[in-house]
Amino acid sequence: MRLHDTVRTATPPAPGTRPVRIGVLGCAEIARRRMLPAFAASAHTRLVAVASRDAARARSTAAPYDARPVHGYHPLLERDDIDAVYVPLPAALHHTWVEAALRAGKHVLAEKPLTTEATGTARLFRLARRGGLALVENVMFVHHPQHETVRRLVADGAVGELRSFRAEFSVPRLPAADIRHQPELGGGALWDTGVYPVRAALHFLGPHLEAVGAVLTKDRGLGVDTSGAALLRTPSGVTAQLAFGLDHGYASAYELCGSHGRISVDRAFTPPADHAPVVRIESRAGRREIRLEPCDQVAAAVSAFASAALRGETTGAHSRRQAGLLAAVRDLADPS
Repeated sequence: MRLHDTVRTATPPAPGTRPVRIGVLGCAEIARRRMLPAFAASAHTRLVAVASRDAARARSTAAPYDARPVHGYHPLLERDDIDAVYVPLPAALHHTWVEAALRAGKHVLAEKPLTTEATGTARLFRLARRGGLALVENVMFVHHPQHETVRRLVADGAVGELRSFRAEFSVPRLPAADIRHQPELGGGALWDTGVYPVRAALHFLGPHLEAVGAVLTKDRGLGVDTSGAALLRTPSGVTAQLAFGLDHGYASAYELCGSHGRISVDRAFTPPADHAPVVRIESRAGRREIRLEPCDQVAAAVSAFASAALRGETTGAHSRRQAGLLAAVRDLADPS
């Protein structure tokens, strides 16, 4: 089976190109812990401003980077010294603020999921294309070269004909007040951890996957799903068995099984920048490991976004298909 070529890492901007000037809408943990340091460290971006509805929070978040604190989101979108906006807000707010940023003429990098409705995701990509703007959903793991190594191995017949794919991403429970536990903000395991195995299935099996079964388990006290599983399949019958959760021991792995072997990867979705990946292969010829160099997938994602913004290019095919599968999983798990 030839693996579908779903993602190509963007070529970094040419030397001498002016850095893309970034404004940030919100001070979420992922922004403070991962993305702001990456924007500041990249030669391809310049962190200009950070906005919050809390003026003190904007000041404390912007200060380490010499960025301008902005009180409120609209004032940031009105600035003419910003080319692009990063949106790390809760999922339920993405559509509103991504649309506002696009209408303000800004390129957008938005945290996943881009929206919680497939129709909303498609609408935003149409809006971006009409404006000649880059719109990118921040799925970072696809920029890590370990996955391209896996695809080459499968394409070269290392495990024979592909039969199935399994993936899991789960994390321990966070405090009840965390936004991932708030249904009105788009919380729940499907929108948070479920995105990873669904996108991984698309990455390896191609765009023609369909969802054929799903389960979402809700925590009645929190009002959101805290675990789930889905079964997808390709037209040729290759299956994808996916699991995800917000109340589990940590798991971040996938496995591709073929007619005479299997390939597995641990630390698959959120590896630290200094993590040296190991791709494990079991086949009729025995067991072997391929050890790879570390890669900072956050830096790679920032570089890819800067490249897209400089070109004013957006396609969104992968994100639109992902949104459709997430919606199908939700509907299969809760037909009402």
